[in-house]
Amino acid sequence: MSYLQQLISNSVLITALIGWFAAQVLKMILVWDKKKFDFKRIIGSGGMPSSHSSFVMALTMSIGFTQGFDSGAFAISAVMSFVVMYDAAGVRRSAGQQAAILNKLVESVMNADFSKTEKRLKELLGHTPIEVFAGAILGVIIAIIRYV
Repeated sequence: MSYLQQLISNSVLITALIGWFAAQVLKMILVWDKKKFDFKRIIGSGGMPSSHSSFVMALTMSIGFTQGFDSGAFAISAVMSFVVMYDAAGVRRSAGQQAAILNKLVESVMNADFSKTEKRLKELLGHTPIEVFAGAILGVIIAIIRYV
């Protein structure tokens, strides 16, 4: 079996990718303007639900279902999932809040002249705890649907 065939047949990876994709599509639907879809949401970060959380929890649960919830691979994946989710709701969310404040400072002090900073800083970086939780639940549900 070739490497590409192995990759395509990796159900754990496919489940994780489905978790990510489902969250991104849900984001697009939830921010849908009646005139058009915001296709930037399909690759953007931040918002409801957290695609990072859905991605890592679908991965973790898939490993649990395929290799056992008592396996070392599951333990590693679970720990890394919690790190990713903590980061999404903590560090990345704080960075987004700081970007919003810096953008307001540039607007007020420099009369919105972003030429010195090249452009507005991206404000939608992280997630609220609810967005992280919703993404995690989505990932768990997707893995359950695929394996149970």
